[in-house]
Amino acid sequence: MTDLLLQPYALNDELTLKNRILMAPLTRCMADDNLVPTEKMAAYYARRADAGLIISEATIIRPDAQGYPNVPGIFTSEQIQGWRNVTEQVHDQGGKIFCQLWHVGRVAHPHFFAGDVLGASAIGIEGTVPRMRELSYQTPKAASEAQIEQLVADYAKAAENAIEAGFDGVEIHGANGYLIDQFLHHSSNQRNDNYGGNAANRARFALEVVDAVVARVGAAKVGLRLSPGAYFLLDEGDEQDTAVFDYLLEQLNHRNLAYLHLGIFDDSMRFPYLGGNGSASQYLRKHYNGNLVGVGSYTPEQGAEAISNEEFDLLALGRPFIANPDLVAKVKTQKPLTPYTDDMLAELY
Repeated sequence: MTDLLLQPYALNDELTLKNRILMAPLTRCMADDNLVPTEKMAAYYARRADAGLIISEATIIRPDAQGYPNVPGIFTSEQIQGWRNVTEQVHDQGGKIFCQLWHVGRVAHPHFFAGDVLGASAIGIEGTVPRMRELSYQTPKAASEAQIEQLVADYAKAAENAIEAGFDGVEIHGANGYLIDQFLHHSSNQRNDNYGGNAANRARFALEVVDAVVARVGAAKVGLRLSPGAYFLLDEGDEQDTAVFDYLLEQLNHRNLAYLHLGIFDDSMRFPYLGGNGSASQYLRKHYNGNLVGVGSYTPEQGAEAISNEEFDLLALGRPFIANPDLVAKVKTQKPLTPYTDDMLAELY
């Protein structure tokens, strides 16, 4: 059954993957203090270049996008050069790699930058910064329309920088309760201007980012990650969310993106307001016509079965790639995977 995962897959006329296994983005907090990727990171990614596509760890587009320590950026010349070393080593091993573009929105913390924390609305969340639990989240300021316009421009510039750094494309992080996702959900978007209220307005920022990035680097090199079910860094979902995603996905069907990537930790979770059996992957498959990447605690065997059943087209694996740099080789030879444990996060290998 897993042989299906090892078949080449054409995303479009420009990009063909050597197999259907993607390395999901995994925040490791291993950049240097200037948020520059290190030689150790380059080796880490190169060891996993057998994946059909590596999606980099989430990479911030500008200083106020940061909410975690030592995450990489893509907005300075030093960061671009650091990423160029990563992409060259991945390409030397025959791999392909996309850069995931990230702004955390209200999950940012001014410990990392000078200025305000921005969100869709002035609605904060409870909790503390991972790895720096002495820092509590702050109530954000609602981004003004002028600030939104600048954010859109900064996503496009980050995409341009990523291509300059040698990436094969970019994935826009529109999932998991971060900035773009905050505009898409009722609980975090209480605006009453052009970016709030009805479905078209709540989806406007996401589509503006997509269109700006596509205009800069081409649709064939752009993926998007979405979380239609609110579950992480967000309050419980709302039926209004479904109308937003119905509209957004209908619009995305006209953009010819490289792929759409589900953002969820466990695809067995159910969201009744999404209809059907309430699974996020089933909802995306129903509403999106293009290449769909499934993710969420699948084993290779389960992922292959889901692809065979046309539930999605490609399988992204996260933690298994931390534990198994040789994951694709093990799938080929049907060797068991080394189980992931949390202590593996302490080191890149």
